[in-house]
Amino acid sequence: MKQLRIPAVYMRGGTSKGVFFLAHDLPSDAAARDRLLLRVIGSPDRYGKHTDGMGGATSSTSKVVIISRSERAGCDVDYRFGQVAIDAPVIDWSGNCGNLSAAVGPFALSMGLVEGPADGTATVNIWQANIEKKIVNHVPMQGGEVQELGGFELDGVAFPAAEVKVEFLDPAADEEGDGAGGAMFPTGNRIDMLDVPEVGRIEATLINAGNPTIFVDAARLGFKGTELQGDINGDKTMLQCAEAVRALGAVAMGLVATPAEATAKRPHTPKLAFVAGPASYTASDGRKVEAGSIDLLARIFSMGVLHHAMTGTGAVAIAAAAAIPGTIVSRVAPAGADGRVRFGHPSGTLSVGAEAREEGGQWKVAKVMMSRSARRLMEGWVRVPAALTSPRPGL
Repeated sequence: MKQLRIPAVYMRGGTSKGVFFLAHDLPSDAAARDRLLLRVIGSPDRYGKHTDGMGGATSSTSKVVIISRSERAGCDVDYRFGQVAIDAPVIDWSGNCGNLSAAVGPFALSMGLVEGPADGTATVNIWQANIEKKIVNHVPMQGGEVQELGGFELDGVAFPAAEVKVEFLDPAADEEGDGAGGAMFPTGNRIDMLDVPEVGRIEATLINAGNPTIFVDAARLGFKGTELQGDINGDKTMLQCAEAVRALGAVAMGLVATPAEATAKRPHTPKLAFVAGPASYTASDGRKVEAGSIDLLARIFSMGVLHHAMTGTGAVAIAAAAAIPGTIVSRVAPAGADGRVRFGHPSGTLSVGAEAREEGGQWKVAKVMMSRSARRLMEGWVRVPAALTSPRPGL
């Protein structure tokens, strides 16, 4: 059996990494495209290792990105993100990856889709096709090339790199949403009650910002807010409880009809996050995070397990929710006068800022800002069996 050779770039963006493709290098048929991309990553893998693919067998490293020139006014490129399940033949195209959003601009520049200055900062306007929102990357340039190395340090990434400033424009959906998950607060409430089997009624903020996100108090789930992956991911009962909350939230947000559908067909979004007041803890690399250095503690689940740091879109949602009075996040840590909030996550800390204002009794989030870094890890071709592009189903 012959193998296809498909141009690709393996990139890190923030605390995630994925395989990047140009749209014209992939099949136009969505089913054939997804079969091919699953095989590139190595899913589904019943061993949970991705040994025969490019995936890293975690939610942070089992990702694909498709980029093309944009025909939309004011945008340079279109960006589509796929979260690939590890043990099931599923690619969830429902949401965005905020971390890999920082790699889109550098990729577009390095592939010649966008022109930047020889030296200075290139501005890349990105249309995020999954969630239909605009993202802006401010990418450093040097000698006519993307500057990838530098002294910017990001908790959750082992080595320093060049800073990429990322703006998520209008990340929260409009209040005039269609009632099917389109509104910033789909239920119309800043705090809802979820009736979780074997747990009881739990307060939750259901917000569309960056990605659909569910915020709950850590204590209500029996957590302190200082947990690391090892404290949670080996406990199946605990993970099942978290998924029950997430699935019920997905139904309440109008994203799925039943909790079972959320678990089977929409594992990527909404995300479930829990927050608590500041407390000192030891991060995953052994460094001490002091309570006085943060405004709150935040942890987020991704693809059924606790994330090793914080998803980029989770940070967007935290910034938006902190800026709006009456949410669970702002109840713990309202944003400061400058719109910024600094939170502790399993790998360290992160500062995010939101530009928010109240208009006619409704809050609008115009922009969320954060800094990430991105780097090309490998570029060339990926290889997959040629038969995967045939119209016949199956892997």
